[in-house]
Order: sequence, then structure tokens, then C-alpha cells
Amino acid sequence: MADEINQAPVEAQDAGQEQGRGPRGGRGRGGGGDRGGRGGREGGGRGRRDDRRGAQDDGGEELIEKLVHINRVSKTVKGGKRFGFAALVVVGDGKGRVGFGHGKAREVPEAISKATASAKKAMVRVPLKEGRTLHHDGKGHFGAGRVTVRTAPAGTGIIAGGPMRAIFESLGVADVVTKSVGTSNPYNMIRATFEALGEQTSPKSVAQRRGKKIADLLGRGGSSTAEADAAAIAE
Repeated sequence: MADEINQAPVEAQDAGQEQGRGPRGGRGRGGGGDRGGRGGREGGGRGRRDDRRGAQDDGGEELIEKLVHINRVSKTVKGGKRFGFAALVVVGDGKGRVGFGHGKAREVPEAISKATASAKKAMVRVPLKEGRTLHHDGKGHFGAGRVTVRTAPAGTGIIAGGPMRAIFESLGVADVVTKSVGTSNPYNMIRATFEALGEQTSPKSVAQRRGKKIADLLGRGGSSTAEADAAAIAE
């Protein structure tokens, strides 16, 4: 009987310890559930941002977006490394308007979103010949980057690479020949290309500025061929 009385407190103590471990274990599991819940909420927040961005694009005009370059940088802090991303994006409507933008953020999607928004605000119009090529040759430079753009006959295609190809595809140019000399830095190449495109002029704008007819600029004496060519010109 004495042995049974002595064993009773021990069994109760063991049961109490098991109950104590139970709540602690429950709290540990609950903590994991809370962390999972917070992670789920954060993931949901990112999903909503992507949906808003898609809705804005769908609600506006149809644009061609080209991701040209992403740069990752890291900063060493007390807890480890902190990464940041920079995105370079080219946006165009395929009908003679194009722009580029640069955005920085801690995450790649947010950096791309910022760059896209910046590119949409900085879009410029470039006159196109027959809606497929440039009116005349041009040169541009920025920093150590130098580019040359040349008009081309139908069927040539886009003879360009890297950032320059992204610009002409977004612009809507189907035939062009380009050459890049110097740096291969995408930022300098894009700025040099936009400088060359900014110097593009159409016969219509030149005729208005000089107070003449387009046929007088394209041919001598306003021949019938020049008049036909002038009628076919479209910016």
C-alpha cells in the first residue's frame, strides 16, 4: 500500500510534465503555423501587386515590353548580405513610339515594374518610312558607345543585336541595319541609339519647316514620280 501511495505522486508529476510539454509543443507548432500564415499573407500581397500591374497594362494601350538587362548588387550588413536589383526595360507600341526606363528594388518583379512605368512616361515618337524602316541614316553616341543606324530595303530584317534589337522591335521597325562600336554597356548603347533616333526627320516635317512641297524635296521640278513618292510617304 505504501508503495502505491509513493508511486502516485510520481505518476501525477509525469502526467503534469507530459501536459506541460504538450502546450509547449503546441506553441511551437502554432508558432510555425503563424509563420506559415504570415508567409501566406506576404505571398498573397505579392500576388495582388502582380494582378494590379496586369490590370493596368490591360486597361491601357497595347505595348511591347522588352527586358534588356538586370543587374544584381549586394551590400554586406551585420546579418549577412542584402541584395538589390536594377532593371532596364524598353517599351514601345510597334507604331513609331518607344521609350526606355530604369528601376531599382529589392525584388526583381518590383524593379521591372518601376522600369516599365518609367519607360512609359519617357516614350518618344520616331518618324518611319512606309511604317517599316527609317527615313535616313543616323549616328549617335553616349559615353564610350557609338552606334550607326541605316535605312534598309524591304526584306532586310532587323540587323541588330542585344539592346538595339529590343528598341527596333518595340518601335515597329521591320528593316534596318545597325552597327555598334565601343562599349557593350546596355545603358550606353540604348542612350546612343535613342540619340540617333532623335535626329530622324521625315520629308513632311522638312517641307513644312522650309515652306515647300514634299514633291519638291524628293524630285527635281516636281516630276510625276516625285509626286507619287510624296503621296506614299507616311510618318
